[in-house]
Amino acid sequence: MKKWIVTLGLVASTFAVQAKDIVDTAVSAGTFKTLVTAVQAAGLVDTLKGPGPFTVFAPSDEAFAKVPKATLDALLADKQKLAAVLTYHVVPGKVMAADVKAGKVKTVQGSEITVTTAGGVKVDGANVVATDVVASNGVIHVIDSVIMPK
Repeated sequence: MKKWIVTLGLVASTFAVQAKDIVDTAVSAGTFKTLVTAVQAAGLVDTLKGPGPFTVFAPSDEAFAKVPKATLDALLADKQKLAAVLTYHVVPGKVMAADVKAGKVKTVQGSEITVTTAGGVKVDGANVVATDVVASNGVIHVIDSVIMPK
């Protein structure tokens, strides 16, 4: 019988683990395929890979599935409108769940979203279903609906 020497712990400890940016974090999660496709179609990849920091209220694939297909297809075909909807989901700065406060918050798009905290955190009526997905340039909070600028 051969003896195996496990050195993985030693090897792993010699490499610094670097957090991925918001785009790469969303890609790795596997539950944001539609969001990533939309970010690419809108030409926002470089922005969301930038230094930030950003707080992204990211609709999951299930959230995008609630949007009628014709509406989603039209949105994906209109780069300017798509960029406006996506940047409406982004707030400047890195706001962790513990620091979220109810009120109006200005988005990167320029409009304000309404954050409520009674009975769970909501953003313009969308429920925050997962929090504090940390990226190198910000944080992602998962929401269960796509929110639209007024």
